[in-house]
Amino acid sequence: MRMNRALLFSVFVIASCGLAYELVAGALASYLLGDSVTQFSTVIGSYLFAMGIGSWLSRHVEDHLVARFIQIELLVGVLGGFSAALLFFVFACASAPFKLVLYLAVLGIGVLVGLEIPLVMRILKRDLLFKEVVSQVLTFDYLGALAVSILFPVLLVPHLGLIRSALLFGLLNVGVALWAWWLFREQLQHAGWLRTQGGVALLALLIAFAGAGELTSLTETQLYADEIVHTESTPYQRIVVTRWKDDLRLHLNNNLQFSSRDEYRYHEALVHPGLATLPSARRVLVLGGGDGLAVREILKYVQIESVTLIDLDPAMTRLFASAPPLRRLNQDALLSPKVRVINADALLWLEENDEVFDFVVVDFPDPSNFSLGKLYSASFYRLLDKHLAGNGLAVIQSTSPLYARQAFWCVVTTLESVGLVTTPYHALVPSFGEWGFVLAGRRAYRSPQSYAVETRFLTPETTPGLFLFPRDMTRVEAEVNRLNNQVLVRYFEQEWRQVIR
Repeated sequence: MRMNRALLFSVFVIASCGLAYELVAGALASYLLGDSVTQFSTVIGSYLFAMGIGSWLSRHVEDHLVARFIQIELLVGVLGGFSAALLFFVFACASAPFKLVLYLAVLGIGVLVGLEIPLVMRILKRDLLFKEVVSQVLTFDYLGALAVSILFPVLLVPHLGLIRSALLFGLLNVGVALWAWWLFREQLQHAGWLRTQGGVALLALLIAFAGAGELTSLTETQLYADEIVHTESTPYQRIVVTRWKDDLRLHLNNNLQFSSRDEYRYHEALVHPGLATLPSARRVLVLGGGDGLAVREILKYVQIESVTLIDLDPAMTRLFASAPPLRRLNQDALLSPKVRVINADALLWLEENDEVFDFVVVDFPDPSNFSLGKLYSASFYRLLDKHLAGNGLAVIQSTSPLYARQAFWCVVTTLESVGLVTTPYHALVPSFGEWGFVLAGRRAYRSPQSYAVETRFLTPETTPGLFLFPRDMTRVEAEVNRLNNQVLVRYFEQEWRQVIR
């Protein structure tokens, strides 16, 4: 009976590990490839299919069940434990075969995990009735899945990262194998050989876990051309800051967000064409923009009394309010007494608050997945309109009208669908190419005749040219982006896929 309880607890552990490898693969694919819905859907589908194959193959394991269970646990531990490090390294060195390696790893781990539970049930069936075996094994299986699904985003990824999390669960699988070896050591043939295999697997995973920081640095050094000066995994994203000479660059989930060499072009274009036409503006809302660079531009206007910044990730705002090079870049904007920083989901915050603002800056990352796509939807813009003063303006960063033409005009169409008057424009930012923005309000927009603040890029003479679109960027037909269709994400993925190799 003591062995039965030990094996049932092992079910809890291996179920946790099995789901963890699935989550690691899905999260890593989302980080590196984008489109989280597609990545998680295909990874989960492939994984479950492979588990089915493993369950079917278990019928062919007839002899030495305990020894085979121990060996399978060791294989799962090694393959699953090293999976994240392997995938990161493959993507960094040669991204072309990444998907092939990803799905081979998912299928391999899935087959092995599919073998585990049937073998445990057959071992337990010696002492328990079949209905008791099924009910108890499934109970512990589901409990293990619940535990890791909660711990993975809340505790493991933010504190350990994907590579170390995978290695931790690999150690747990090897621990189950060694525990099973101890419980059944007197019944096992070649027990010494099994113990040696377990010891080698345990030692390899422990060494890798201890050196996971160096392993992560090695893979990210291959991934980024410049020196990495800061890395951080949060529940929301992977933050990487790189430096080459005096050029600081921010990457979120492997996507470049800005280069300090030319970010002023982006942020001046984002803020000043709208705010310069609002001399009576006092209250400003910034959605996204946790780097504080848009806030820096807003604070140049002495009449501004308050800026409310809503950014989902506290790690972002904390980093840009504390790291000296980044504080110099945003000129301590996040530490200004005029600025209120709130870490919250922008959509939920707008729903729960009734404050009205004279100027709103919407500076979200591009709509590369559905969680971001909702922030470009008609529902979101309808909610945004309620927080806009009668003569106020909102400006929305709207991806590239050159590289993602239909996606850009989809944002315009969606804003117009909720009754807002739109004025689209664009600016050249060398790190990104031609970039697009949309001003939205309840009145026709008129370009500023002058700028009362210091600018490095914009002048009153050149500003009207931003609102002229050459033939290859003129308006094309696009659907309204709604929560139930998220057509913008599809446009964005299709168009950028043709640009990024």
